[in-house]
Amino acid sequence: MMTTKKANIALLMGGPSTEHKISLLSGTSIYNAINKDRYNVLVVGIDHDTRWWLYEGDDFLDYPGQPDKISLKSGAMEVFVRNVDRKVVLMSARGEILKDIDLFFPVLHGSYGEDGVLQGVFQSVGAAYTGVGLMASSVGMDKDLAKRVWRDAGIPIADFICLKKHEKSSLTFEEIKQKLGLPIFVKPANAGSSVGVSKVTSEAEYYLALDEAFRFDTKILIEEAVIGKEVECAVLGNEFPKASVMGEIIPKATFYSYEAKYLDDDGASMAIPANIDTDTSDALRNLAVKAFQTIGCEGLARVDFFLTSAGKMVLNEINTLPGFTSISMYPKLWEATGLPYTQLIDEIISLGLERYKRDVSLVKRI
Repeated sequence: MMTTKKANIALLMGGPSTEHKISLLSGTSIYNAINKDRYNVLVVGIDHDTRWWLYEGDDFLDYPGQPDKISLKSGAMEVFVRNVDRKVVLMSARGEILKDIDLFFPVLHGSYGEDGVLQGVFQSVGAAYTGVGLMASSVGMDKDLAKRVWRDAGIPIADFICLKKHEKSSLTFEEIKQKLGLPIFVKPANAGSSVGVSKVTSEAEYYLALDEAFRFDTKILIEEAVIGKEVECAVLGNEFPKASVMGEIIPKATFYSYEAKYLDDDGASMAIPANIDTDTSDALRNLAVKAFQTIGCEGLARVDFFLTSAGKMVLNEINTLPGFTSISMYPKLWEATGLPYTQLIDEIISLGLERYKRDVSLVKRI
């Protein structure tokens, strides 16, 4: 009886961003859930200096499961990705071909992994990979650019001001308050997991928030506060994406901060499905797919909204590489929709391979 060759999947985690530890938690969850009877899973850890390390087996972390301490183990083999004779391979520093790779599965949140940099690496060597492509990753990561594109497409967004570091003193707090009111949120334009985000209710808090946001980016957003439910939708697919049921975040602090998301077990609770009526849920799900397609996403993303008491829907942001930890909303939403975690991983891999097969058939020379 013929046996089907298992695909070699390189699972990438870590990276140089402030979300390095969260990436390790997400990557571990995927590693534990992926169907190893179907795939050969190769763990590649990427350190803060963007060096790639290949691990053997499942012993690749120190302090696993501890969000504040988790880290990559030392002692792995450094590897490089190359295209050799039209095959994508992992190669040692001495030029030895170690593994053929059928598909890369990146789980790197934030800069390098979610902003198009890593996607550019894959495309430069002709590799198949999961998730959103280069251009949509870049736009989705930059909250300023994404909001401008959505606004042009008629998708409702919160009013905002974009400020670059060299423009820090160009607007006074009174001018900001006159335009956006209070409270406001100050956030880096290119960061995730609420890193560097501050809620501002006074002039003193405003200047502290500017300093905090500019620690992580040279461009920041100052946004009006939208008072309402925080609801989220998981989107999955290439040409014909589908939306999950809606979920609701119920933060117990002033907003859904990094600590509430990952470090504080009591920082927030989830309601899946969200406590909203069917018509509103359907409208939000349609809007999530529109936002996904408007910036050219394929594969997967989580789309986050505010829903006011008057029923106004406001798109907050898109996460083109959402969290996959055991408490993350994206896999929980699909599980509630009828797609369990392991099957969700299978579907994400299938979508990456389908896109690669489609794109590799395009004419590259004339």
